[in-house]
Amino acid sequence: MRDFALTVCAIDEPSREGSRLAAGFYARTGKRAFDIGFALLLLPVLVPVILVLWSAVRCDGGAGFFGHARIGRNGKPFRCWKLRSMVPDAEARLQSHLDAHPAAAAEWRRSHKLSDDPRVSRLGRVLRKTSLDELPQIWNVLKGEMSFVGPRPIVTRELARYGSSAPAYLAQKPGITGLWQVSGRNDISYDERVALDVAYLTRRSFLKDLKIIAKTGLAVIGTTGR
Repeated sequence: MRDFALTVCAIDEPSREGSRLAAGFYARTGKRAFDIGFALLLLPVLVPVILVLWSAVRCDGGAGFFGHARIGRNGKPFRCWKLRSMVPDAEARLQSHLDAHPAAAAEWRRSHKLSDDPRVSRLGRVLRKTSLDELPQIWNVLKGEMSFVGPRPIVTRELARYGSSAPAYLAQKPGITGLWQVSGRNDISYDERVALDVAYLTRRSFLKDLKIIAKTGLAVIGTTGR
């Protein structure tokens, strides 16, 4: 818990150089301009990589991309895109695994994540460990459904777990990366994850987004994603 608090402070400590007016401008206009500009800059590099990985994923006969319904800003649903990292009968395997393993069921209830997920394919494990499965979300960014930095996209049933902090999630666009991704991911509790989303909303700025993106890049290089 102490490491979690230190991480939040290190990334989200209010900076003296940014005024409240500047922060408001960035949230209203600058953040979207940055998303578009950064996405266009990355596209020539990412598109060939995405196509190669899509072809590799398709080798097992399933779809290359996977779109899952998520809740966006102001509660608007959208389809969040990823390279498919799960086996075709993923949901059936998940339920069977949870029924047979109480510890895994408890982990799933806590965070909707599993440290040993039976649904993930062999290639999918590599994609997830490197976070390459999330590259197609650049399309969501270009469409204005997501931002490069923001809360982790959630499904409808998860919103109840935010409790009184639900408006903080609904006030911002979900992000490809965010404080949760660079603060321990599965090693922190869901309540801590909610606290990170609230902290980001109240202190977001251009410099903080750059810091989070840089930390995400280092995590990808170090293959620490899960």
